[in-house]
Amino acid sequence: MVPINDADEEKMEVAVPETAHQISSDSWFQAGFVLTTGINSAYVLGYSGTIMVPLGWIGGVVGLIAATAISLYANCLIAKLHEFGGKRHIRYRDLAGFIYGRKAYALTWALQYVNLFMINVGFIILAGQALKAFYVLFSDDHVMKLPYFIAIAGVVCALFAISIPHLSALRIWLGFSTVFSLVYIIVAFILSLRDGVKKPADYSIPGSSTSKIFTTIGASANLVFAFNTGMLPEIQATVRQPVVKNMLKALYFQFTAGVLPMYAVTFIGYWAYGSSTSTYLLNSVNGPIWIKAVANISAFLQTVIALHIFASPMYEYLDTKYGITGSALNIKNLSFRIGVRGGYLAITTLISAMLPFLGDFMSLTGAVSTFPLTFILANHMYLVAKKTKLNTLQRLWHWLNVCFFGCMSLAAAVAALRLIAVDSKNYNLFADL
Repeated sequence: MVPINDADEEKMEVAVPETAHQISSDSWFQAGFVLTTGINSAYVLGYSGTIMVPLGWIGGVVGLIAATAISLYANCLIAKLHEFGGKRHIRYRDLAGFIYGRKAYALTWALQYVNLFMINVGFIILAGQALKAFYVLFSDDHVMKLPYFIAIAGVVCALFAISIPHLSALRIWLGFSTVFSLVYIIVAFILSLRDGVKKPADYSIPGSSTSKIFTTIGASANLVFAFNTGMLPEIQATVRQPVVKNMLKALYFQFTAGVLPMYAVTFIGYWAYGSSTSTYLLNSVNGPIWIKAVANISAFLQTVIALHIFASPMYEYLDTKYGITGSALNIKNLSFRIGVRGGYLAITTLISAMLPFLGDFMSLTGAVSTFPLTFILANHMYLVAKKTKLNTLQRLWHWLNVCFFGCMSLAAAVAALRLIAVDSKNYNLFADL
C-alpha cells in the first residue's frame, strides 16, 4: 500500500458538496456566450477612460493585447484541471481544496466571493450611471441623484435574481444580452467616430508624475479585470462532456470573436475624446437624444443580466446549503430567493451608492482578487498538479508567473486603495457623480 502523508490526508478531508443547481447540460457555445456576456458587459463603456487614458496609445494597445494573451493562457490552465484526480471540480474552491487542502479551500472561497462581490458593486454602479444618463437626456432639474438611480437598479436586479433560479436558466436571456451589448457598443462606436472626425483629441496622459505612477499601476489591474470572471470552474460545471475540450472551445470563442467588440469601442472612444474620455463613454458622445436613450437603456438591461452571472456562485452556495431544489415556483424556494438574494443585493446596492467610484473598484478588484485567482493560483495549481510531467524550463516559467503577478497584485492593491482614498476626500458618501 502507498503511504499517505499528512498533506494527502488533509486533501482527502475536504468535503465537496453536491449542488442544487443544474450542471453538465449546456453546449460549449452557450458557455462561450456566458463568457462573452461578461467580457462585453457595460464595463466596456468604461475602458476608454479607465485603461486608455492613464496608459496612452502605446501602453493601452500593447497592454490590452498582452492581457488578452495571458488571460487566455491562465484560463486554459484552470480549464484543463477541471477533471484533475478523476473527478469534476465544479467550484473554484473545490479545485483549490483538492490540490492544496482545507486552508486553501477556505482562502480561495474568500478571495472568490470578495472578487464577485466587488464586480457586482461595479455592475450596480454602472446600472445606476446608465439610468442617470438616460434621465438627464430629458431633464436637467438635477432632482434625481446618482444614489437614487443606483437604488432603482438594485431593485430591478433583485427582481431578476428572484425570477432566474440558476445560471443554466438564463438561456434566452443570453440572446437578449447579446442584442443589448451590440446596441450600446454600435451606438458608442458610431457616435464616437462622428465626434472624432470633427476635431482632434488631446492624448497627453493627465496628472503629476507621482499620480501617473499610481494610475498606471491601477490601469494594469483594470486590464486583467477586463478579461477574467474569477468563476471559470462554476461556468465550466454547466458544460456537457467532454467538459475540458468543450470549455477550451468556449474560451477560444471568448478570446477571439468575443473580444473584438470590446477592442472596437475602447479604441474608438479614446481616439475620439483622448484624455477627456469619461469613465462611462455614453456621457462623452454627442448625437440624437433617442439614440443615446436606447443605448443607455440597453446598457442598463445588459448589466442586470451580467450581474446575475457573477452573483450565481453565491446563489448556488446558499441554495445548496439550505436544500433549495425542485420547482423554482415552489413557495418555499421562491420565499428563500426573495429573502436571501434580495438581502444580498440590498447590501451590494448600499455599498454601490455609498462609494460610486467605478474605476477605483475595477482597479481594486483586479488587484486583490483577479490577479491572485486567475494568474497566481492558476499557475501554481497547474505547477502542483502536473509537477511530475513538467520539465525544468516549464516549472521555471510557472514560478516566474507566480512571482511576477504576486508583485503586480501587491502594487496594484496599494495604487487602488490610494485612488479610493483620494476620491473619498474629494467626494462625500452617496456622491452624485
